[in-house]
Amino acid sequence: MPQLDVSTFLPQIVWLAISFVLLYVLMARIALPRVAEVMDERKRRLDHDLEEAARLKRETESAIAEYEAALSAARAKAQGIGGEVRARLSADAAAERARVEADIAERTKAAEASITAKKDAALASISTVAGEAARDIVAKLTGAAR
Repeated sequence: MPQLDVSTFLPQIVWLAISFVLLYVLMARIALPRVAEVMDERKRRLDHDLEEAARLKRETESAIAEYEAALSAARAKAQGIGGEVRARLSADAAAERARVEADIAERTKAAEASITAKKDAALASISTVAGEAARDIVAKLTGAAR
């Protein structure tokens, strides 16, 4: 094996040094700067993406806050409208109730007046009817004709 021959060690070491220096220069001047460029570009892209994500997050939070505010305003408006409708319906119901109660009171007064008139008429006719009944009883008892 020629690699293990001691007489060829010095040329092998020289060629090893030359190859190493040549590869080192190629790596340092060509390959590593390209790798560094790629890494820098990735870092710039990542930073840009992170900034964009932060901006979008801020916009989203702003939109959510606007939505919540609009929703809160809509709920307040709906509650206000509901309160107005309830108040109006309550007022309408109270007016209708008052009208019905007044109508019932009128009818009750009319009925009471009618009952009183019929009672007075009945009481007035009771004495006449009682007199006639008494005459009929007396006539039957006495056997006299009327």
